[in-house]
Amino acid sequence: MTEDIAAPQMSIDIKGILSLLPHRYPFILVDRVINYEKSKSICALKNVSMNEPCFQGHFPGEPVMPGVLILEGMAQAGGLLAYLSMPELIGNKLIYFAGLDGVRFRKMVRPGDQIIYKLDLIKQKAKISKMTGRAYVNDQLVTEAELMATFA
Repeated sequence: MTEDIAAPQMSIDIKGILSLLPHRYPFILVDRVINYEKSKSICALKNVSMNEPCFQGHFPGEPVMPGVLILEGMAQAGGLLAYLSMPELIGNKLIYFAGLDGVRFRKMVRPGDQIIYKLDLIKQKAKISKMTGRAYVNDQLVTEAELMATFA
């Protein structure tokens, strides 16, 4: 199955995502890959639901998706791009966050929103990847950052 997922395609569903990432509920924060171009970019989505555990305490009566979870979803989309760009590492290495720069939160994300993550690979050297990431809701920028990740 790994070879099929590593081949360029327009979409990857949740089953394909779970075959690539080690994350599981409640911490899988990407529902679908809309499209990607190996070693270049990825576009993925997250459907934000009121049923998610973070909304029990963030904030009762005024639910807002925590910024760190938006960044984690962005990082998971970037991790998918890294695996799809280096398929020989799938199942052999885990990818870890290595750094964040230039993080900006522009708008709040609430239950019922659909986040679209767009990441572009800036540089991939050995087992280190650097990407720019942006998150959108209704075509409006909600979060942006530069992310670094490493395989270990």
